[in-house]
Amino acid sequence: MIYRIKILAKAKVFIESLDERLKAKVAAAIKTLSDGDFLSVEVKSLRGQIRELRIASFRIIFFAKNGTLWFVSGFRKKTQKTPLHEIEQALKIFKISDD
Repeated sequence: MIYRIKILAKAKVFIESLDERLKAKVAAAIKTLSDGDFLSVEVKSLRGQIRELRIASFRIIFFAKNGTLWFVSGFRKKTQKTPLHEIEQALKIFKISDD
């Protein structure tokens, strides 16, 4: 399945803040995911449909819904657990998103 891509403002600002090498890795990972290949990139399920894309010590929260990958936010991982507010924000967007 080929997915459409929606990168929300918070995720876009985060991605744009990365250095060129990491931006290239993110772009390649998003392309791989959009082609429906979730096994070739490092992805962890967080809660329900909410997942995190892992690139080095950085995480990008996303979900798939109705043929679209929604990239919600990103952050640098500093602790073992993903911040609860990141997951809750993604769940809220998941519930109101319609495609």
